Amino acid sequence: MIELDGSYGEGGGQILRTAISLSALTMKPVRISRIRAGRPKPGLKNQHMGGIELTAKLVDAEVDGLQVGSTEVAFVPNQRRGGDFGLDVGTAGSISLLLQAALLPAVLAPQPVTFRLRGGTDVKWSPPVDYLREVFVPMISRLGPSIQIHQERRGHYPRGGGQVLCKVQPVQQLRTIELVQAGKVIDVLGISHCVRLPAHVAERQAASAAEIIQDKLGVAANIHSESYSKDDDPHLGPGSGIVIWAETESGAILGADRLGEKGERAESVGSRAGIRLVEEVSTGRAIDSHLCDMLVPYLAIAPGKSRIGVTEMTSHLMTNIWTIEQILGVRIDVKGELGKPGELVVNGKELLA
Repeated sequence: MIELDGSYGEGGGQILRTAISLSALTMKPVRISRIRAGRPKPGLKNQHMGGIELTAKLVDAEVDGLQVGSTEVAFVPNQRRGGDFGLDVGTAGSISLLLQAALLPAVLAPQPVTFRLRGGTDVKWSPPVDYLREVFVPMISRLGPSIQIHQERRGHYPRGGGQVLCKVQPVQQLRTIELVQAGKVIDVLGISHCVRLPAHVAERQAASAAEIIQDKLGVAANIHSESYSKDDDPHLGPGSGIVIWAETESGAILGADRLGEKGERAESVGSRAGIRLVEEVSTGRAIDSHLCDMLVPYLAIAPGKSRIGVTEMTSHLMTNIWTIEQILGVRIDVKGELGKPGELVVNGKELLA
């Protein structure tokens, strides 16, 4: 059994998600100890448990230590399978983080996979489902698998209630990529939403983001505003947010997002998302600082050499690289300093049992 220290590096839930994903993929048992040891409330939360439960269903895994607050989990996979899987993470636990854990083994499953998930779609400390659908999915499709994400209802903190349907058409092997420089921005798109709030909230977020994009990048952003009439709003609680993404001549897609906060003006929400996208694009690199975390595990199991340029070398990314190397034994060459743009060369190999 592979033993991992869950407090290494950044020490958050990413070690856990990546370790469980790769265990399910390689069919190698793994034990993670000292989970989130440095956090104010160490151990598992509901959304961590949900990611483990969902991934376990894909490989009929035996799991020990699966309870709130547990700081050690053992995961023993038995058999890969496809099929239809449902999970309610409870309240506003992040659906995106559930998918981060389960999608990696799903894209190489023996049959198609469908996930029916309920929880939070737009919550702190996780990518919005809009980001997964508009940035992550098209970039992963370059490696071969087909993923469809349908957001049927949004869920904000604290009540959640979001509903997402995700369908995966797996492949037998992933392709490598070489994508270092983004090249010229050819289009900027986006979705600005609000639920249980006046429509002008989403419209103001969109307008302020578009103004920043036009001023700094010289591109007219096409940002769709999504809102609901008071009599036809199925959501459980109020919330707002914006996701914007830039499509470039190299085929790269870079994204940025911002959630609305109580007391923060809609103009601030939109402009801060716009500024963040400008910062990502201005590095000239092809893979944004959120996508690189999610993309590297896939490249590690694509036989051959992949090369990507990342907009920022984060401690989160470095921790994820360490986890991948511990489990897979692949070599990931890193060029760049923390907090600055960099480049990764991933020497991937086929590791399916």
